[in-house]
Amino acid sequence: MRTLRALVVFFAVITPATAPQILAQATSQDDQAIRAVMDRQAADWNRGDLDAFATGYKNSSDILFMGSPINKGYASMLSRYHTAFPTREKMGVLTFSEFEVQPLDDRFATATGHFHLERTPAGGGNADGYYLLVFEKTPDGWKVIRDATTNLPKAAAK
Repeated sequence: MRTLRALVVFFAVITPATAPQILAQATSQDDQAIRAVMDRQAADWNRGDLDAFATGYKNSSDILFMGSPINKGYASMLSRYHTAFPTREKMGVLTFSEFEVQPLDDRFATATGHFHLERTPAGGGNADGYYLLVFEKTPDGWKVIRDATTNLPKAAAK
């Protein structure tokens, strides 16, 4: 009985003090993992590998890409990318900035930021916009399940 009381006191005193630290470590690790997905996607894009870029998305029929037009499903999203960016010149060089991760719980998080495509005039010219991504922690790591991307008008582009 004495041991049980000691354990109860131990957890009552220690857990509140260590819980924020444990949560912060998990959040930091998740933030880093999500940032790594985005870094890998930019590298894949800049190599001209749309299929590798798309692996940052969950390969599922219920993912949603809210661009113009709205696409549902992995295959539809990938087809849209191949149609919109058929050449390296059209793809340009992708960079992300103003990137922020907001954990929602231990399985979901959002990421927001700015994208910039550096392209030649023949490739369509530069493009800028903002995105809101919803990530899900899957057995294969963090994957995008919702993508709402907005292109800025050419005059407003950074």
